Amino acid sequence: MENENVPGSFGTSGSFALRLGQTVFSSASLLLLCFDYGLYDYTAFCYLVTVMGLVTPWSMTLAIFDFYSLLVKRLPPQARVLSIVVAGDFVLSFLSLGGASAVASVTDLLLDAGGSFCRKKICGRYQLSAAMAFLSWFLSFASTIFNLWILPSAYS
Repeated sequence: MENENVPGSFGTSGSFALRLGQTVFSSASLLLLCFDYGLYDYTAFCYLVTVMGLVTPWSMTLAIFDFYSLLVKRLPPQARVLSIVVAGDFVLSFLSLGGASAVASVTDLLLDAGGSFCRKKICGRYQLSAAMAFLSWFLSFASTIFNLWILPSAYS
């Protein structure tokens, strides 16, 4: 199976679209969390900020490589590069899933505890940040699956 037959594999326009989506959603999640200085009281929020701080440059760098690959009409067939991309996507996707789940559950607990812990506007921002992190996770995991699909053919 060739790399160009799988639409979301590394070096294709589908991969470029996935990377742009990951960059946008992870940046949005990061920005929504960082508007409040009180988030550092909760470990889940700090964890998501750290993970999104890793996902954003990772996705942006791979989007640049995808764009370059589209410009020169050359798909990168190196198995080692593809293995690193798959491993990085896999790890970062599950870290972002954990962070998004943690922030969603902590925000729900803060809302149930009453307005003294979390104002409605701030908690809404936290919920939106968790939603953006879930969307980033979904795109990252989809990218992992597409690249994992072509990985065996890169070694042959």
